[in-house]
Amino acid sequence: MSPRRSPAAPPDLPGFTYVDLLGSGGFADVYLYEQQLPRRRVAVKVLLTERMASGSVREFTDEANVMAMLSTHPAIVTIYQAGVAADGRPYLVMEYCPKPNLQVRYRREPFSVAESLRVGVQVAAAVETAHRAGVLHRDIKPANILVTEYNRPALTDFGIASTTNADTESAGLSIPWSPPESFADTPHSDVRSDVYALGATVYTLLAGRSPFELQGQRNTAADLIGRIETAPLPPLGRQDAPPSLQRTLERAMAKSPAGRHQSALEFARALQKVQIELSLAVTPIDILDDGSVDDVARDEDDGLTRVRGVVSIDPQTAPAAGLTHPADLPRAPASPFAPGGGSAGGGFGPGAVAAPREAFGAGAVPPRPPLPDAADETVVRAAVAPTAATAPDTIARISDQPAPAAASVPPPAAHRAVGLWAWIGAGVVVVALIVVGVVALPQLLGGPAPEKSASAAPPKPKDPLPATVPAPTDLAGTVEKGVVVWTWRNTDSEAGDAFLWRDVSRADEPGALQRVDEPTVRQKTDATGRTCIEVRTVRGDGASSDAVTRCVP
Repeated sequence: MSPRRSPAAPPDLPGFTYVDLLGSGGFADVYLYEQQLPRRRVAVKVLLTERMASGSVREFTDEANVMAMLSTHPAIVTIYQAGVAADGRPYLVMEYCPKPNLQVRYRREPFSVAESLRVGVQVAAAVETAHRAGVLHRDIKPANILVTEYNRPALTDFGIASTTNADTESAGLSIPWSPPESFADTPHSDVRSDVYALGATVYTLLAGRSPFELQGQRNTAADLIGRIETAPLPPLGRQDAPPSLQRTLERAMAKSPAGRHQSALEFARALQKVQIELSLAVTPIDILDDGSVDDVARDEDDGLTRVRGVVSIDPQTAPAAGLTHPADLPRAPASPFAPGGGSAGGGFGPGAVAAPREAFGAGAVPPRPPLPDAADETVVRAAVAPTAATAPDTIARISDQPAPAAASVPPPAAHRAVGLWAWIGAGVVVVALIVVGVVALPQLLGGPAPEKSASAAPPKPKDPLPATVPAPTDLAGTVEKGVVVWTWRNTDSEAGDAFLWRDVSRADEPGALQRVDEPTVRQKTDATGRTCIEVRTVRGDGASSDAVTRCVP
C-alpha cells in the first residue's frame, strides 16, 4: 500500500467551480466541480504533478481516449471532456456518480444474490464492449464500479487499460482480484484475465470479502498471491446461493485461462442461466449487434432502412399448404365472392383457388374450407353476402327464379305470430315499469337514500414507493484541540430516528459505521491534516437517507 499523502490543491478550471474533494489515489486526485454551462455536477480527475515526468501523461491521455470511445455504453462512466489546467496538470471531466461505489457497499454488508447477478451481467456487458473495441481493462474490482443516480453500475478507471494485442504490461494491478498469470515472472493478460476479475468481483459482492481473504488469518499481499496461484476457490457459504452459481464463479476464476469462460459475453450468459434457475428477471446484455450497421439500404429520401434477413421454415402440413407465388397459381373462372375471382380476404386459406360458381349449382353456397389443424391459428373468413357491386351475376340468377305463391303463407299463422309478439312486448313494458317503481319509490315518499356501509368504501390507494428519508442538513465541523466537533440538523425528524456516521478522511479505506442518537459527534483529526465525515439519517424501520460528506479545513 502506498504511503498516505495530502491531496493536491484543486486546479482553477475555466467554466467550473470547485465544490469538494472526492478521493485520492497513487496517480491522481478526484474532485467534485460544478460546471457552469450546462449547469451540472461533474467529477474531475487530475493527474498528480510528480507523475507528469514519467509516462503517466501518455497513459492519462490514453485513458481519456479509451473512455471517450466506450462511454456511450450504459455501464461505463461517461467522459465529457479533457484538457490541461493552467498549472500544467492534465484533467478529465467525467460523469459524477454520487452513490457509494461497490467497494463501500460490500464492506457495509454483502449484496443479495439477485443484485449481484444483475450487476455482474451489466458490468460483463461493458467489459465485452471494451474487448470488442480492442481494449483490456485489467483493473476490474468493486472500487472501480461506481453507481449512478439511477442505481446502475458504471465501470471506470481505465488508467492501466491496454490494447488486446499489447506487447508490454503495465505495472499497476489490484492483487485480491488479479488472476494468477499477473504474478508470473513475465506477466501477461488477455480477455480471459478480465473474465477472472469479473468473477472475483461478483464473488466479493456475494461474500462481503475478496475471494482469497480468509477471516482470522494473515492476508498480506504475499499470502493472497500464494492462495490465488494454488488454493481452490473457497465456497461462498450462503444458503441462498445455488451450487450452479458457485460452479460458474469457479470456472470464471480457473487457475488456467483455458479453463475459464472464453469471453465476458459467455460469462454474462452463464449468470443469466442462474437467474433463470432462480426465477429472477433476466438482465439484458447491452452489447451492439455486429451486423446492425452493415445491412442497410437507402430509400428515395436518403433514410436508412434496415434490411431483415429471410427466415425459411419447413412446411408443417403434409402435403405443403400450397403454392405461394401468384405467378404459380392456376387461373380459374371468376368467383361470385370477390371481383375478378379469387377468395376475398383469403377466406379459403393460403394457396387455395376459387372454384367456378357453376360447380355448386344456382343459388348454392360453396362449402366452407376445412379449419387448420393448429388450434391457435387465426382464420380470415370471406364475406358471402352478395351485393350489386360485387356479384351482379348472383343477383341476376336470383331474379330469374319464380316468386312463391301468396297462398303459400297461411294468414291465420301470420296473425297468431303478430299477436304473440304483441303480448311479449306488453310483458316487457310491465316489467320495466315495476323496476322503475321499486327504484324511485323511496325518493317519491321523501325518505333518505340508503347510506352505503363504511366497510364497502374502497380502500385508499397506497403509494408503492416509500417516502424518501431526508438527509442531514447544515453539517459543519469545528476543530477543538485535535478533535473535530460535528453538528447537523434533522429537518424532518420522526420518533426512532438515529444517525450513522463514519470517518472518510481516507477515501480508499473508510472507517466503520457508528450509530448515534443525537445530531452531533466528536471525531479525532486525521494525520493528513484533512478530516472528513460521512453522515446519514436512519429511521426506526431501517430506511436510511443518502450520505452527506464534509471535510475540514
